[in-house]
Amino acid sequence: MCGVSDSQAIPTPSRTRLWWEIGLVLACTLGQSAVYSLILLVRRFLASTPLGDQSTALNPSQAAEAFWDILYQLLDIGFSLALVGLVVYLLWDPGCSAFRRIGLDVRRPGRDLGSGALIALVIGVPGLGLYAIGRVIGITVQVSASPLDPSWWTIPLLVLSAVRAALQEEVIMIGYLFTRLRQIGWGDWRIILVSAAIRGSYHAYQGVGPIFGNFVMGVVFGWCYKRWGRVMPLVVAHTILDVVSFVGYPLAAAWWPGVFAPAPAPSPSPTAS
Repeated sequence: MCGVSDSQAIPTPSRTRLWWEIGLVLACTLGQSAVYSLILLVRRFLASTPLGDQSTALNPSQAAEAFWDILYQLLDIGFSLALVGLVVYLLWDPGCSAFRRIGLDVRRPGRDLGSGALIALVIGVPGLGLYAIGRVIGITVQVSASPLDPSWWTIPLLVLSAVRAALQEEVIMIGYLFTRLRQIGWGDWRIILVSAAIRGSYHAYQGVGPIFGNFVMGVVFGWCYKRWGRVMPLVVAHTILDVVSFVGYPLAAAWWPGVFAPAPAPSPSPTAS
């Protein structure tokens, strides 16, 4: 019980209360992104422009002036991390640190970094190939991961955005959902598949290919959490994947313009990572 004695054992909330909490957390975070993404995918299919000729931007500028662009993006990152903090707070019980409970700490830095880098390699290379294939056969939207004309503040903000996405997705979709759904009585593989399905759905705005790619990523990440009981390696892996994608995008667009170069008029995307 995370260091809590039997006499101090904390009662598990009722199933009804847990379901309400899960529903509210998802409605305020990535579940909301999933709904908007699926609606946008339907709109993309109904549009006159073929899916493969459409585009979306992951990290667009939010203002023409540098000061306001930086300010708005930092605020966006900060408020997103506040929701992560809220989820950690909900998992915190007296005598039981939520950080240790889900393995979001630095007790094993070397092992977490090594495991995270290995996961990123295993996921990243096939993911890049799946994206390229999806673009070629027209089932994936052209994704502009970052501006092609970066300013001095672009890379630091992209790194912060990558960390934000990693914490948001892994703490909520893995650490939080595993903890709460286990308390409800679900088995690990049921949790893994449901979590992976939600992960795939909030990437639906990118097209069909990313739905399957992120579902597989969710299964792998869920299996790793089941095995290790730690979110930190997954946060490391996700951060590496997003940093490489965001920072390396201009280079990829220059080398493979047919696959990565932006389409003429990008369409808006929902708030999803």
